[in-house]
Amino acid sequence: MLDQGKRDLVSIEDLGTAEILELFHHADEFRANLRAWSDLCRGAIMATLFFEPSTRTRLSFESAMLRLGGGVITAADEKNTSRSKGESLADTVRVVGGSYADILVVRHPEDGAARVAARYARVPVINGGDGAHEHPTQTLCDLYTLWKEKGRLEGLEVVLCGDLRYSRTIHSFCYALARFGANIVTMPYPGFELPDYVLHRLRRDFGVQAAAASVGDLPGIAGSSNAAAYLTASKPHQLALFTNLTNVEVNRIDAIYMTRAQRERHTGEDTTNYPRLSRSTLGAAAAKDARIMHPLPRVDEIDYDIDDDPRSVYFRQAELGVPMRMALMAFLLGKIQLRASPPAALAVTPGIAAGAGLRCPNERCITNNEGVRYLTRDFRLREAEAPPVLSCAYCEREVEARFVGHTQQRVVHRYNSPEARHIKSPQRVYFESEAQALAAGFECRDG
Repeated sequence: MLDQGKRDLVSIEDLGTAEILELFHHADEFRANLRAWSDLCRGAIMATLFFEPSTRTRLSFESAMLRLGGGVITAADEKNTSRSKGESLADTVRVVGGSYADILVVRHPEDGAARVAARYARVPVINGGDGAHEHPTQTLCDLYTLWKEKGRLEGLEVVLCGDLRYSRTIHSFCYALARFGANIVTMPYPGFELPDYVLHRLRRDFGVQAAAASVGDLPGIAGSSNAAAYLTASKPHQLALFTNLTNVEVNRIDAIYMTRAQRERHTGEDTTNYPRLSRSTLGAAAAKDARIMHPLPRVDEIDYDIDDDPRSVYFRQAELGVPMRMALMAFLLGKIQLRASPPAALAVTPGIAAGAGLRCPNERCITNNEGVRYLTRDFRLREAEAPPVLSCAYCEREVEARFVGHTQQRVVHRYNSPEARHIKSPQRVYFESEAQALAAGFECRDG
């Protein structure tokens, strides 16, 4: 179905940490003279398949490809594509990712859609944002901006403010900050806290621990939530801090990352008192050396009269997106090579076919929407014991499996029973509950 040698960028985890730093240096080279690279990708064609509105992401990708000397074809309005007639994403990318284009950039409203595109397309796929899941190229631009502004990423104190629940940019950014050893202070608007599955992944994959945070006086945003939290990788000198559950006093901030309310992903929530960053916020002692960041577009969460403050770098973020995306596309097209090794996770991609078993709990996942027509519900085993934890291979949402069935014998056992442990992987099927197993036609023989 797909070329196993190609590289895709669906999640920020598809790039190794050293690879990301190498890409920063290549982006610096491109940025030094944006007009000097028009022969690098000559003859290559990029297709932008955007089934959601976009300005910066789509145009910066198209600008990047044109500056590399390639061509661009685009489907920028869902109403004018065959999706409006019922065509699946899988069929679209199989057609476009062939003789039409050499690389695809996909934006889609359903979580996990970019992974579907990567599985079915024969050419590299870049995730331009899939539902509330991830937006990895925005994260690359954000990290690149911080790296250039501060000269490092490790040890930075980064405040994330606003809608942390539905912002795919925030989710990708959290994972990347944790990998690079930055500390995260979450200041969500009430009801828009960081999702539990993001927190769980930060703890499991990056050793991040959480404590209550106290962030001085930041007018306009400090009083917006009672749920400020400090997230940091576990270090020996901090063990007492987390054991005693004392507040972490944050007196120095390196960056404040504002986000708008993602109204397209929720309905009915009151955002009347949504945080608003102003000159009074920048006057706080803790924000003296902070950089103000925003993925854009902004609505009302940043006052226009701070645009000329040298600490406001959100328009620079957008500008840096072009050389950053030039470096990424040149790499995925094989025009530049990276010395760093790819992440080990890329070499191990076995999925566990759920069949009639597990169902992704994320209602926004593509497997519960368009994908019901043609996708196998596919999971990866994250934790094997007490009870097994599996993640959807598309949107990465996790689910506990308390029952394990044998696909040939059509019997099911509790996950911790001797019978369950003896079922070999090819014959395993997972269920959340006994009722789910019975409904699928399995017989329960425990008890």
